[in-house]
Amino acid sequence: MKMKVGLSRDTGTILIGDLQLESGKILTNVELAYERVGSINNPVILVCHALTGTQFAVGSNDRPGYWSKLIKLGGFIDLEKYQVISFNVLGGCNGSTGPLSLNPETGEPYQTTFPFVTIRDIVKSQYMALEKMGITHLKAVIGGSLGGMQALEWGLCYPDMMDGLFPLAVTPYLNDYAIAFNNIARLSILQDPKWNNGRYTQDNRPEHGLSLARMVGMITYRSSDLFNERFGREQRGPVGVSHEEIAYEIESYLDYQGKKLTKRFDANSYLYLLKAMDTHDIGRGRGGWQTAAKGFQAPVFAIGFTGDSLFPTKEYKILIDYLQQLDMTSSFEEVVTQFGHDGFLVEFGKWGNLIQEKLQSI
Repeated sequence: MKMKVGLSRDTGTILIGDLQLESGKILTNVELAYERVGSINNPVILVCHALTGTQFAVGSNDRPGYWSKLIKLGGFIDLEKYQVISFNVLGGCNGSTGPLSLNPETGEPYQTTFPFVTIRDIVKSQYMALEKMGITHLKAVIGGSLGGMQALEWGLCYPDMMDGLFPLAVTPYLNDYAIAFNNIARLSILQDPKWNNGRYTQDNRPEHGLSLARMVGMITYRSSDLFNERFGREQRGPVGVSHEEIAYEIESYLDYQGKKLTKRFDANSYLYLLKAMDTHDIGRGRGGWQTAAKGFQAPVFAIGFTGDSLFPTKEYKILIDYLQQLDMTSSFEEVVTQFGHDGFLVEFGKWGNLIQEKLQSI
């Protein structure tokens, strides 16, 4: 929890009360876990996290957050100038109301009785939390992947609340290619013998299925060039001993990443957030994405990453080109990287200045 002198950091949960979802169902006693860093007198930047992220975008000296190299004193997002707030998403498993939470009506964990949520539900819950904090305006909303989906929806659900939008590594809607991989990840969990229709105990969780789902994701998050360059068919053990034997370093890497996630993430939350991602389409119920895009009022500063197979930059640029045709302030920058989709989590020196410059311009 220790931070540099003069930099305040607050973490905890905030109760937002009852939340009506897009489905019409009502969640009661909803709370969101948050991190708030920087002077409360500074303009607010809302940071939205990705699929398996948490509210800890900045983190502490002992446990740096996932964007701690981007957001810091004197950083690209300068904590001397801005305060940053980030929430664990609705449906998550790091303190916000989700499948692990107790259902007030039964006193038991929701698990699969938790209602399905959408990106718009997630954004609505954050809006209500900011209201509770007394925050009525944002300097910017920034996020990548699932966080980028939230940023886009923020711009359409509450168009006059922010000065700028920074959606990274995302597209106006989730394409069928990405949905296909989500389905494979989903089935990996559902077919785990310990899944038990989602009613598993914490000492008997479907770790194998969740681990496999994570491996599927890891393959799509980074480019083939990066995998080939990093591992180069390097062997770990003898080939042809058994089907279970790990013979190549790439196999070891994926196995490690899969098991690592099972130690900090809940399988039900993973499923619910995959389904929320599947629903992502800014044009859903709004007459298509082009009609919906006319609803943006804040400038949209988009960043894409080469080799992103889940959110191809060509699909993203179409949105920005359209906004520019409408004479809306917007820009698109493509960052060259071997990290593919995961580019928004690394190599901040390549694109952090883009965020910095646009923040200054608004």
